[in-house]
Amino acid sequence: MYAIKAIYDGVNFKPKQPISVHGKYEVVITFLEPIDQQTKVNLPFKRGCMKGKMRLDSDFDAPLEDFNEIFA
Repeated sequence: MYAIKAIYDGVNFKPKQPISVHGKYEVVITFLEPIDQQTKVNLPFKRGCMKGKMRLDSDFDAPLEDFNEIFA
């Protein structure tokens, strides 16, 4: 099974990377979010809508005790 990203313009699919498969394949196409036509980026929600709703603990990048045996 292969997964590729492509742009669909209503008629054609244009892959975002080269495809190196040969022969015929059955495909399943899943439409994700529409693309903003001015910025050409996926906009699943309004920018900044999560501001102030997430936080990182002060020890976010501290070593995890679960890995002490592995790296000792």
